[in-house]
Amino acid sequence: MLASLRTVRFTRHFTSVAKALNAKAPKPLELKMRIEPIPRPNEPLETKRARLVYQSRKRGILETDLLLSQFAKLYLPSMSMEEMVEFDQLMDEADWDIYYWATKNYTVNPMPQKWQESALMMKLQVMSENKEKRLLRMPELHDIKN
Repeated sequence: MLASLRTVRFTRHFTSVAKALNAKAPKPLELKMRIEPIPRPNEPLETKRARLVYQSRKRGILETDLLLSQFAKLYLPSMSMEEMVEFDQLMDEADWDIYYWATKNYTVNPMPQKWQESALMMKLQVMSENKEKRLLRMPELHDIKN
């Protein structure tokens, strides 16, 4: 299984020290970490669906939580196993990456080739446009049928 590559940027703020030393502030430090997805061979369909519901809600970044939880509410109940595997792989991506791809903000973060032809990503992008101008809220857990 491929490891997802997540890039984390840290900025150190030593302005008072830099001023005291009459030096420039240091550049942001970029740290790359490999986080292996947990293998789940032979996971039952209903278990996978329940896990994906939870993971779509608990990402850590509210914007991505809202998009993915609404997407799960709309599409997860009718997804085939192959579609759920693809959705699971999307969940292995970094939160901000998913958000920028879903909102088509490619100047900030270009979409990788593997997601450019994805029907699942296209559905997420259409849903993210929110053409009906609905107020997005986290769906209740009981609203998402397994």
